[in-house]
Amino acid sequence: MKQLSTTTVQRLRMLLSMGCLVPLAYLIGAALAGELGADPAAAVSHVTGIWALNLLFGTLLVTPLRKATGWCWLVRLRRTVALFCFFYAGLHLLSYLAFDQSFDGAGILKDLTTRPFIAVGFCSFVLMIPLAATSTDRMAQRLGGRHWRHLHRLVYVVAAASVFHYLWLVKRDITVPAGYALVLCLLLYARMMPGARSRSAPWGKGDTAATVRGKRVS
Repeated sequence: MKQLSTTTVQRLRMLLSMGCLVPLAYLIGAALAGELGADPAAAVSHVTGIWALNLLFGTLLVTPLRKATGWCWLVRLRRTVALFCFFYAGLHLLSYLAFDQSFDGAGILKDLTTRPFIAVGFCSFVLMIPLAATSTDRMAQRLGGRHWRHLHRLVYVVAAASVFHYLWLVKRDITVPAGYALVLCLLLYARMMPGARSRSAPWGKGDTAATVRGKRVS
């Protein structure tokens, strides 16, 4: 299973996309049925935020899993996970702008300057934008493999900022965000271990197995 045919990978990508849409389908169904609870806005914010974080960690896990299993085709699914991560992060931000602030610029600016978890979360999303915008093979080739890889290492900054956003948001039981922090520390440790460097970056690349310097990295 180290290599799969293009047709099989396309089918897996389709199944993965359908799976990534399940949280959105749940939110829509629950909203139509009036089952989002006493605070629907908070429910939407939580579901979109937690799935953005889950999918972000999913992109970071691809390389360790590939190395552990030898399943090179995993890299070719990473872009799908990364773009859905960006999608849910966008919905999470939109829920804050719409439900919490009603698109009030003054209120948003006040939050950014007085509530650290809002500022960190906003910075996390802003840093995702260039990663999503340069996730294609064509953009990687235009930037050059070295510059592209350096840019996409920002995903670790995004992950750290997202975890701090979650930690600062939770006021009492920090068990869940602390778990994400622990996993991130383990991933960073694995990344810094001797011989752990890879030519593939942990965000978004992989539809055609990431051409870097004219070579496949998957």
